Amino acid sequence: MATDAPTPPAPPSAARAGRPGWRDPRLWIGVLIVAASVVGGARLLDAADDTVAVWAVTADLGAGDRVTADELVAQRVRFADGGAGDRYFRVEEELPADLALVRGVGAGELLPRAAVGTVDETGAVSVPLAVDLVPPAVADGSVVDVYLTGSAGTPDGPVLDDVVVVDAPRLDEGFGATGQRQLVVAVAEDAAEQFFARLARVENPLTTVTQVS
Repeated sequence: MATDAPTPPAPPSAARAGRPGWRDPRLWIGVLIVAASVVGGARLLDAADDTVAVWAVTADLGAGDRVTADELVAQRVRFADGGAGDRYFRVEEELPADLALVRGVGAGELLPRAAVGTVDETGAVSVPLAVDLVPPAVADGSVVDVYLTGSAGTPDGPVLDDVVVVDAPRLDEGFGATGQRQLVVAVAEDAAEQFFARLARVENPLTTVTQVS
């Protein structure tokens, strides 16, 4: 005689996770994390917006040197004073043609508007020097100070400062019969006149060059 098989028990109903209520601390922690991320991202964007792209020079340049695209590189800079950026040439601006330096600018330095003029405004001339003492590393493009001494003693400072060497013959070619090395530097015209006037007044002059960069 067949008997009925036992009926299996009904499976338990799946429990559904309830939605967190507005009083659930986990909800507020999530809201705070999202808010902090939004504020932090906004501050980063604001900081990035504070930077401006300006031109910097890639090599040491002296008074009278022309400024071309080959000597410039863009740098992003954040100025603490908003008006300070107006002293430099911005990348988005079109540079005036026929630019030349009215004073020396070092490699990596931002290009200031005050240091630039037209070629006619610079008034730079090439001055040949017969130098008695000069560092062997001085070469074309070096920035140097020139000192002049004589029987009267040591001067208070350089007679020419921060001038650029535009021609420096090799060591085996740049010495004359006197043992002096020949250099040519770019100097503002009025400074060149003062240099030669002072040279004429010095008895037994000794010219010394020190390398700035």
